[in-house]
Amino acid sequence: MATGPPVPNLPGPNLPGPNPPARTPRPEPQPINRSFEGLTTFRGNATRTYYGEGPLPEKPKVLWRYPETGGLCSESSDEGGTKVWCGTGWTGQPNVIERKSGPVEVRFGAYDRGVHILNGRTGEELKSTFFTGDLIKGTVSSDPDRYPLLYTGSRDNYLRVLALDRGPKPVELWSLHADSAPNPVWNDDWDGSPLIIDDYLLEGGENSWFYVVKLNRGYDAEGKVTVAPEIRMLVPGYDESLFSAIGDDTVSIENSVAYRNGVVYFANSGGLVQGWNISDVLDGGDRYRQVFRFWTGDDTDASLVIDDEGYLYAASEYERLNARSAKLGQLMKLDPRRPNKPLVWSLPVVDEGIVGGIWATPALYGDALFVTTNSGRLLAVNRDSGKIAWQMELAGPTWSSPVALDGVLVVGDCDGVLRAYDITQPLKGRPKELWQVQLDGCIESTPAVWKGMIYVGSRGGGIYGIGDPLRRSAIRG
Repeated sequence: MATGPPVPNLPGPNLPGPNPPARTPRPEPQPINRSFEGLTTFRGNATRTYYGEGPLPEKPKVLWRYPETGGLCSESSDEGGTKVWCGTGWTGQPNVIERKSGPVEVRFGAYDRGVHILNGRTGEELKSTFFTGDLIKGTVSSDPDRYPLLYTGSRDNYLRVLALDRGPKPVELWSLHADSAPNPVWNDDWDGSPLIIDDYLLEGGENSWFYVVKLNRGYDAEGKVTVAPEIRMLVPGYDESLFSAIGDDTVSIENSVAYRNGVVYFANSGGLVQGWNISDVLDGGDRYRQVFRFWTGDDTDASLVIDDEGYLYAASEYERLNARSAKLGQLMKLDPRRPNKPLVWSLPVVDEGIVGGIWATPALYGDALFVTTNSGRLLAVNRDSGKIAWQMELAGPTWSSPVALDGVLVVGDCDGVLRAYDITQPLKGRPKELWQVQLDGCIESTPAVWKGMIYVGSRGGGIYGIGDPLRRSAIRG
């Protein structure tokens, strides 16, 4: 049985566990960026629960496609061989940045290996493409504190910090190779959307290690943005108990880390969910401690979601077909305040005879938890009881993470159909479909909603600006 590489003894002295959250009414989640408007990272905030800003379009059409013809394509290799990849994929949610003057910016990475910055009204390029050495699969992050910086991973093994204030093209200021960990495990991609907390970057890599990087952001004498990054914390996303339980060491961190009250949470493709108290590190110290550990049984690539009361929601795939995964199911609610018995409820979501489970990150809305499954099911789950309130079939595999705001649920499927449903009463039976828009190719990426527009890419090769035609005319006029 494979045991994997040794795990360094890195954790520092004991720190207290997660702070008990106060039980308050369920507020609307807020973006991580408070000094300007925008959607700056996957699911918009540290708990991965901010879905953008309404209103949503009422009778939407495709207003623009980028590029107008052709596709964002390149060759890339993985364990399945070399093939051409086009468009945007999992998770691939665009950033949307609104400025006091000038156009709304749409920022994203794509399968052509490039970082793109577009005019959100027209789809025209605002900056030249910054190309990496391989495709970009995850969601880029824009700096939430007004620094003209963008953070992105690539399958070329590098996590990068790009400056946006040096002319017509982004400029690389710093990069981190996946081999920077002492014992990289399995792979070298960076799928997770980096999370910026104050001056620190939090990120997990497919090398199966979690990083906290002090950015030391600033400006030089000419007023250009600068960084001087230092790795302040580096811990493995695996341990010997996990390798023993799963019988292999093919694990990685592919989700976007979540954070609340000094504790960062992430999972890996072996199903290991961890919570680390990093409050001292974020205060400039060097102490940190693992305060939560839970094994789901199988690959957990979907990002963990944290609700307003501090509960975690984890969604797992079903690939190893082991007893733990069969017993727990693939969707679960966890209470990190009870580290010895954290499971609140769990739910099986595997269809008979289908290996799959969940790739998409669940969406919270009121008392409901919405999730799409690999087989194409859209589920509305009561987040208190764990019971399915309603479900429907879409064209699978549905890896696109749904978004929910202003009483509307927006979700894409693998027939390229983007749909909206009325969820003003989210648990009161199957909802009414409000509209649908046909795109080209499977929608694996997560839509970004912003003030009457929806931005989303597909595997057909492009990214789309979707909205009401009359609204576009008003904007242009």
